[in-house]
Amino acid sequence: MYGNDFAVPEEPLNAAETPEYSAALQDQADGVLDRDGEGTPHFDELIAADKRIEPRDEMPQEYRDTLIRQIAQHAHSEIIGMQPEGNWITRAPSLRRKAILMAKVQDEAGHGLYLYSAAETLGMSRDEMLDRLHTGRQKYSSIFNYPTLTWADAGAIGWLVDGAAIMNQVPLCRCSYGPYGRAMVRVCKEESFHQRQGFEILWALMQGTEAQREMAQDAVNRTWWPALMMFGPPDTGENASGGHTEQSMAWGIKRFSNDDLRQKFIDMTVPQAQKLGLTLPDPDLRWNAERGHWDFGPVDWDEFWQVVKGNGPVNAQRIAHRVRAHEEGAWVREAATAHAAKQARDEKKEVAA
Repeated sequence: MYGNDFAVPEEPLNAAETPEYSAALQDQADGVLDRDGEGTPHFDELIAADKRIEPRDEMPQEYRDTLIRQIAQHAHSEIIGMQPEGNWITRAPSLRRKAILMAKVQDEAGHGLYLYSAAETLGMSRDEMLDRLHTGRQKYSSIFNYPTLTWADAGAIGWLVDGAAIMNQVPLCRCSYGPYGRAMVRVCKEESFHQRQGFEILWALMQGTEAQREMAQDAVNRTWWPALMMFGPPDTGENASGGHTEQSMAWGIKRFSNDDLRQKFIDMTVPQAQKLGLTLPDPDLRWNAERGHWDFGPVDWDEFWQVVKGNGPVNAQRIAHRVRAHEEGAWVREAATAHAAKQARDEKKEVAA
């Protein structure tokens, strides 16, 4: 019902098993996607064989830049994503809930560290990535620019936001860039726990009072559409907005289109909502027997782009808090650096003795 457990065995996970991947790879072979003209025969051989690229391997600069952009945005999303739920640690309704929520927020910090480390192998320092985040030159997921108004939001984030994250991230375990793919294996295991936690919060509320059920429904009403936006704008069919999908699929970075992942998420989530007794806020949501999928209504992409541009409900608040925490934590980083240098000197003296 959740994450990897919901996977359909006969459906492709690896890029090499999908016709879209084959088509994108053929376009690259034909020179259609050769934007920088760099000769990287070893890289091309590895990609054609659907094998991993490691930091030591040659790679086109555009491949490197694409990964830095994607991994850095992913890392930023993890650490910014600590804020909405961290806001509820002290106000969670029981000691058990506090402990679980605290563990989850700590997990998100760990995910950020894994991902920053993976991005550093591509040649960009963590300090530079954070500076780009703080100055708006790198983005994070739009979902974290919405407020968490009630305790039920912690459940909606776990169930819907982390559910969407898992749908996005499980294919990334097969990413062609080794450090990113390996980091995602552990991240996805922990995100699966997070989704279960969110589902359980909403389940408990839906077994409670009328006020608790209304609170759960309200949280889902506010979270559903931003969660669908997490997959990114349309990138297939007549409504495709362009972007990096085709090239990323040719390189084995991306495994499915935004639209495919969004559809998979909806198909997974609707029966869960029915089990919970919650109504998803989409009057156009209905089963299409001919397609074998749930049809759904139009996403408000104008709202999405406004949030991406910094005009969401709490964009400024999120970045201001992040910058303040970074500045106030400078002494901790300096102390850790000094301690590491002292240890290195002591070890050098011991070797010399």
